[in-house]
Amino acid sequence: MSPADPIAEPGVAVTDPAGTASASHAANGGDSASDAGACTPGAADAGHFAGEDLLDDLAAWGPADTPAGRFHLVPACIERDLPLISRWMNDPAAATFWELSGPQGVTEDHLTTQLAGDGRSVPCMGVLDGVPMSYWEIYRADLDPLARHYAARPHDTGIHLLVGGVAERGRGLGGLLLRAVADLVLTRRPTCARVIAEPDIRNTPSIAAFLTAGFRFSTEVDLPAKRAALMVRERSLRHVL
Repeated sequence: MSPADPIAEPGVAVTDPAGTASASHAANGGDSASDAGACTPGAADAGHFAGEDLLDDLAAWGPADTPAGRFHLVPACIERDLPLISRWMNDPAAATFWELSGPQGVTEDHLTTQLAGDGRSVPCMGVLDGVPMSYWEIYRADLDPLARHYAARPHDTGIHLLVGGVAERGRGLGGLLLRAVADLVLTRRPTCARVIAEPDIRNTPSIAAFLTAGFRFSTEVDLPAKRAALMVRERSLRHVL
């Protein structure tokens, strides 16, 4: 399975999964997901902590200070986060690209698959100043089916983003947070030289958000569920773009 791509309302980027195999990151509605310890992982949720840590202990990456506030990636917990993530997935703007609308069980199956895996894809909630407001998937692009469609390099790391609440969209947060998370990846994963994304080529607001975040357009790729724009942020250009 694979993540789709970012969508956007005017000026907002929403990223979703629809073309490669990866995990989903989510947050919980009115409850604060800023405390990662608030949810005790079950067997499925704990799956990505078993064996080799393919994403360098994402849960311990810590917060990033951004112009919009302090941002934190919190690994998703089905018990805590499912209702909010499912609601976000049923927003028409998100449903078009993520293809996870419908009963709550649709989103639950998507999260469970990721959390029960080997850790190559980790679903997270994006928490801004203590408020869950976005859903993320951080995944090993070099270990994903996506790698069959581009010249992957060892430790390439992929990003999918869904800005959840309508009130959070149209404020330029997509590009700002994409830059912050790409920087977190490059800081916390010293073996990773590139951050990868593959939004639907039709999703021009999403592509614009990645460009704002310092990604460059590399090429178009044909994935099983979409034609995508391969977006790349390189460590070597991190302080230039």
